[in-house]
Amino acid sequence: QVQLVESGGGLVQAGGSLRLSCVASGRTFSIYKMGWFRQAPGKEREFVAAITWNAGTTIYADSVKGRFTISRDNAKNTVFLQMNSLKPEDTALYYCAANQRGQEFNYWGQGTQVTVSS
Repeated sequence: QVQLVESGGGLVQAGGSLRLSCVASGRTFSIYKMGWFRQAPGKEREFVAAITWNAGTTIYADSVKGRFTISRDNAKNTVFLQMNSLKPEDTALYYCAANQRGQEFNYWGQGTQVTVSS
């Protein structure tokens, strides 16, 4: 099992920045990829960004490219999401997720709320 705990959410004005963190514990050696997803009220959960644990290869949703950066600190079992130029439409509950090679994201954190005011 892998446990994930997010932090760093909050209230920010449009154009501002936030940095989310996600600490993994448990069988972290089995992690292949970690990612961030978000879910706004009344909407389905959507992919934001992901990074492979060993190679550091990244992928982003088109809606956040150029504004968000995902990174990881393997020594601290932590993945980050630096969010710049935030927009009101970025308001959502942000979830950290992890998977093992060949599997869907099957480990999830509890989420951290990000609210962007206009």
